[in-house]
Amino acid sequence: MPNPLPTVTHIYQNHHIDSTRWNHFVPRRDDIVVATSYKSGTTWMQGILQYLVFLNQPMQSYDDVSPWLDRNRRPLDEVLAELDAQTHRRFIKTHLALDGLPYFPQIKYIVVARDARDVGMSLWNHYSNYTSEMYASLNNAQGRVGPPIPQAPDNFHEFWRNWITRGWFAWENEGYPFWGNLHHTQTWWEYRHLENILFVHFNDLLANTENEISRVADFLNIRVADVKVATIAKSVTLDAMRSDALQRDEGIAESFKGGANTFFFKGINGRWKEILSTDELALYESAKAKNLAPDAAQWLEQGGHI
Repeated sequence: MPNPLPTVTHIYQNHHIDSTRWNHFVPRRDDIVVATSYKSGTTWMQGILQYLVFLNQPMQSYDDVSPWLDRNRRPLDEVLAELDAQTHRRFIKTHLALDGLPYFPQIKYIVVARDARDVGMSLWNHYSNYTSEMYASLNNAQGRVGPPIPQAPDNFHEFWRNWITRGWFAWENEGYPFWGNLHHTQTWWEYRHLENILFVHFNDLLANTENEISRVADFLNIRVADVKVATIAKSVTLDAMRSDALQRDEGIAESFKGGANTFFFKGINGRWKEILSTDELALYESAKAKNLAPDAAQWLEQGGHI
């Protein structure tokens, strides 16, 4: 059985992340943390939250308004100063598993997750389109711990075999060369009973965006009229967010071949059905059995409210 409240048992430090940066975070009672492993709807949820928090105000850069605190490429003092200066309700991004993230009972957490087979497809598109500038930014980051991130392999199948069978960290057995995806879900799943943690599934966001926006608003005690929810849903479609990023986020163009068109790719599920072989799916089933409780595995594949 897990501890009554989450505790930090691992330190995550590599070419992307440094979990110790959260040791310097001072929470406010109305803070929101968006927690995903990766490629599961992180930016989608950040967009929803930006509309809910700011309502009729113009959209801002996600790096400015909703920083990724555990990312190791920006000076920590700079990020903390920006957060301290924010006067709006803060919503912070993390990609940490709950066993590496300090838990604060006074703030709210939104966990967004997705079928691992869809995550793998999306992560491959993400990773295989890193630019040379992106690799340099990751591998030359001051204070990087551990080896540099390797170049993406030549094909998806090689990537899949590594990603689903190897861990970057000693306590993980999948997620290479990033961090565990299934492990991430399980660490949060064990504390799904806590009232300040909300689980949102990518499938449900796709199927009924308005309903999920309303769920998030209710969880955060934000009163939003139905007509406003409909407007927000139209504003956070894949096409709308891609267009917005093309106008405002120059960093995406520097980091990914194709810029925002690559970062916001298809946003659909099930592409793996025509690509993964029987043997490759067996690797997934093995990783699922090792890392997820049966009910967590069912939810991760199907979605639904918990």
